[in-house]
Amino acid sequence: MQAIKLYNFPRSGHAHRVQLMLSLLQLPTELIFVDLAKGAHKQPDYLAINPFGQVPAIDDQGVVLADSNAILVYLAHKYGNGRWLPTDPVDAAKVQRWLSVTAGPIAYSVARARLITVFGASYNAEEVIANAHAVLNVIDQELASRQYLVGNEPTIADVSAYSYIAHAPEGNVSLDDYANIRAWLARIEALPGFVGMPRTIAGLQKTA
Repeated sequence: MQAIKLYNFPRSGHAHRVQLMLSLLQLPTELIFVDLAKGAHKQPDYLAINPFGQVPAIDDQGVVLADSNAILVYLAHKYGNGRWLPTDPVDAAKVQRWLSVTAGPIAYSVARARLITVFGASYNAEEVIANAHAVLNVIDQELASRQYLVGNEPTIADVSAYSYIAHAPEGNVSLDDYANIRAWLARIEALPGFVGMPRTIAGLQKTA
């Protein structure tokens, strides 16, 4: 099988969720670095791939797609053998609900808190950290009754949510009070094919 091209930036949680999905599916992948710091994502050659000028994007033998959650849906449908995206209408809707949560409440809170410390974004830290804990509290309560976000088997909902939640402490959002979330993170990290995102020391932009 020809490698799937993944246009990524290593410290992007959006890009990482796609890299994680590709690895969990054991798909050959060619990582193509997009240097956000130098504005590579706004150059004509990349805008031809994703007119919104964002990472990630993939090229699967001529099938070019952008938007991390849309890519997860595509990969699950094409390569997931029915495991990662349920066909049952209720469970499929539950997965979609969590994809919306990752694109909305998680992106606007947990992810933004990390953007402040790691990339110097100008959001109000106190506000986004408070919002992050409100979101994490709900997620922790929901995980009290099941192993994964939708039932007791992993889906693309978990892959989508993992990256920014796992790296929440980089944005000064502690996970100490969320035992169910920490257990959920450990279950994802134990999945065959798991690959992590580089850890960043908050505010110092260093990776380990």
